[in-house]
Amino acid sequence: MRGDLRVLGLVMAGGEGRRLMPLTEERSKPSVPFGGSYRIVDFVLSNLLNSGIYSNFVLVQYRSQSLIHHLREGWRLSTPHPDDFLTVVPPQMRVGKEWYRGTADAVYQNFNLIYDYRPDLIAVFGADHVYRMHIGHMIRFHTKKKADLSVAMLPVPVSEASGFGVAEAAADDTIVAWAEKPADPPEMPDRPGWAYSSMGNYIFEPGALVKVLQRVVEEGLEPDFGKTIVPMMVEDPAYRVSAYDFHRNRVPGVKPYEEVGYWRDVGNLQAYWSAHMDLLGAQPSFDLNNRMWPIHSQAYHRASPRVLSGTIEDSSLGVGSVVDDARIVRSVIGRNTWIESGAEIVDSIVMDHCRIGHDTRIHRGIVDRYNFVQDGEVVAADAAPYREGAQVEGNLIALRRGQTRPI
Repeated sequence: MRGDLRVLGLVMAGGEGRRLMPLTEERSKPSVPFGGSYRIVDFVLSNLLNSGIYSNFVLVQYRSQSLIHHLREGWRLSTPHPDDFLTVVPPQMRVGKEWYRGTADAVYQNFNLIYDYRPDLIAVFGADHVYRMHIGHMIRFHTKKKADLSVAMLPVPVSEASGFGVAEAAADDTIVAWAEKPADPPEMPDRPGWAYSSMGNYIFEPGALVKVLQRVVEEGLEPDFGKTIVPMMVEDPAYRVSAYDFHRNRVPGVKPYEEVGYWRDVGNLQAYWSAHMDLLGAQPSFDLNNRMWPIHSQAYHRASPRVLSGTIEDSSLGVGSVVDDARIVRSVIGRNTWIESGAEIVDSIVMDHCRIGHDTRIHRGIVDRYNFVQDGEVVAADAAPYREGAQVEGNLIALRRGQTRPI
């Protein structure tokens, strides 16, 4: 935040994304395409940039080439200011021969970045989620509370909270207890049936972060923020840990009909598909069309989509795509995809550079990039046998990425 505090962004983008297979078979979770025009990582990076945080390191690890290529092509910061950068940092093995052994270890292995930049605050944010957030509001909250650590929190149903860190907070927003992925999440006292869950986004005082991480390494503890760092600081009276309620966050340009505090962990196929459906309708829960808080991504220089004939209902089409006498209902179509006559696509996601053949049927399908769905082929969870590499999760079916080819 130039002219104010020196804030360094550390983006945790090394996620393997096993639960999102087969979409993560050849790429990391942050690199998975989303919404017909974006990658998942674009949301956190856009939040940082739109919030005025221009000094950011992206820490990568698993299957990182796709992500590195996307950041190189789509996130070039053209500015003469020396503090404006977005730099990819693979494991450097400066303190040993291991790769990152956890989120906190990724930061520990890159202490030199903190020492060189000398920030006033450090924003440690995950790269796996779909949301809009004005991080400046959280920073103001953090400084007002004089906290050593502030954790972005969001109420979620107790039935879903066992996959997150869960906090108990006092009336002054101080976190007094913490449980990481508890089997029986504690309910919020003023909101029965809901648990106060972590979004995986943190604001740290640099001195506190360095000191705690060094202690974790010296004691041989698991180097993970949710499992070790946060509970250690909560239990230590020397530190003040505050809970920032994401529902307080206000982003310019959000429509009245959008869901307040929209945030999705798209960590499995069902969540990924549902988040896409949230983009559709006359009043979408999450409207990507927001000129005051845009989601930035790689520019794609193709013509507008063309519809030669057919029926299209409540769907979005990526640039360069062509529809030729097909039926598309409540679906998200990526860029440069050709959909031929007689094809029917319903409640589905079809990514970039695909060709959907004549008389095909795709129902509740997720078709990864570069796929050719053959004439007459049926892609649906109830249409076995499936093609090789397909994965079924409930009533959804996902096709792995096809072979890169010009179409």
